[in-house]
Amino acid sequence: MLRKIDWASQIGRRLKLRDLHVFLTVVQCRSMAKAAQQLGVSQPAVSGVIADLENTLGVRLVDRSARGVEPTAYGGALLKRSVAAFDELKQGIRDIEFLSDRTAGEVRIKTPNALAGFVAAVIQKFTRQYPRVVCRLTPGGDLRALDEREVDMTITLPIAEIDRDRMEAEVLYAAPRFVIAAKKNPWSRRRRVRLADLMNEPWALPPPDDPACALDVETFRAAGLELPAAAVVTDSAIARLALVAGGRFLTITSDATLRFSGWGMAVEALPIDLPDIRSPVGIVTLKNRTLTPVAQLFIECARGVARPLATGKSVSTRHRRVQQK
Repeated sequence: MLRKIDWASQIGRRLKLRDLHVFLTVVQCRSMAKAAQQLGVSQPAVSGVIADLENTLGVRLVDRSARGVEPTAYGGALLKRSVAAFDELKQGIRDIEFLSDRTAGEVRIKTPNALAGFVAAVIQKFTRQYPRVVCRLTPGGDLRALDEREVDMTITLPIAEIDRDRMEAEVLYAAPRFVIAAKKNPWSRRRRVRLADLMNEPWALPPPDDPACALDVETFRAAGLELPAAAVVTDSAIARLALVAGGRFLTITSDATLRFSGWGMAVEALPIDLPDIRSPVGIVTLKNRTLTPVAQLFIECARGVARPLATGKSVSTRHRRVQQK
């Protein structure tokens, strides 16, 4: 049975941040020798730190095998909390940097390319207010980077699938969706179009595992139709817009994408009464993790940019009404 560990007498006085840093490096490198090289110390020094840690905690933290060094269950528990501890220290340093100079700092965001136009609009507004803040934008909608504390937030959809025990989400907007075509496409000259009329047209659609595809399927089924066969399948929303702008292809996209990505690409919404299928877009952050002042300011800016979409002031809808007059 694992003995109870006395924090005051055994851990608080003996455990050092340097020891945890060495442990983290060993796990990341999967090798004592590589960790020693990266840390600029000898391999026996690294082995000694790990041995001292194991002796202090009374458990084995790593196993050595042909595949390299791997954390045990105990090591995994320490690893998870150590990553959080070092992240909080980094956040503290970033807070100090910002408080000493409120015009500087860094914010790290991850977002799928379907929302890149919206996030770019937020960055444009934010950097005008805080020109010395660095915005680091990473593509992708998965939450792994957030969970590993590599980013401050993820702006993504759908947000209903997050782990509510560890993460929290704030809905920014749920924009309507439209079938779009190039302005030079013959369908754009029609005053009225039915979704059924477009089944045999060349469609550029997302792959089946993309959340946007699930929305497309739901949209067609709500109209009593099956999703049409795609002429092009790509997870790049930018590529789908570019194909549509070329003249032949059709796709479905949100009002937000049209507002922030599509107007310069000679595309427009077709006059179709689509079923009102929406997916909420939101900001996902980690619970029990204090955001830096810069990240909090970025979220405030994102709320402002999203407000017209959240209140239903749709650029695309207004454009369609003008077309139909």
